[in-house]
Amino acid sequence: MPKILSADDSTSMRQMVEFTLKGAGYEVAQAVDGAEALEMAKNGAYDLVLSDVNMPKMDGIALTKELRSLEDYAHIPILLLTTESQADMKKKGKEAGATGWIVKPFNPVQLISTIKGVLD
Repeated sequence: MPKILSADDSTSMRQMVEFTLKGAGYEVAQAVDGAEALEMAKNGAYDLVLSDVNMPKMDGIALTKELRSLEDYAHIPILLLTTESQADMKKKGKEAGATGWIVKPFNPVQLISTIKGVLD
């Protein structure tokens, strides 16, 4: 069963992501911000990272850059989940090493489809 690390500062968004992913058979670990997600990533092995962009302490772009600098996460899919769909923000995400981009509010079917697509 693939393990997914999810980082989001919104409790309701974390619950929705967890409900959606667990319902699709994934194991989910939750972080409240990028800093906590980075620590969890360093201390565990995950098959995919799903991160909000706008978070306190460390945002999703900075988290992506940090994860890409770690050998274990150099090739792990990283999806950014955000309300921002502007081209410049997507460009920053891609430059940081993000695999893809999902706009909130997300469609659960689309989220699972995207995750399956990058994990296969």
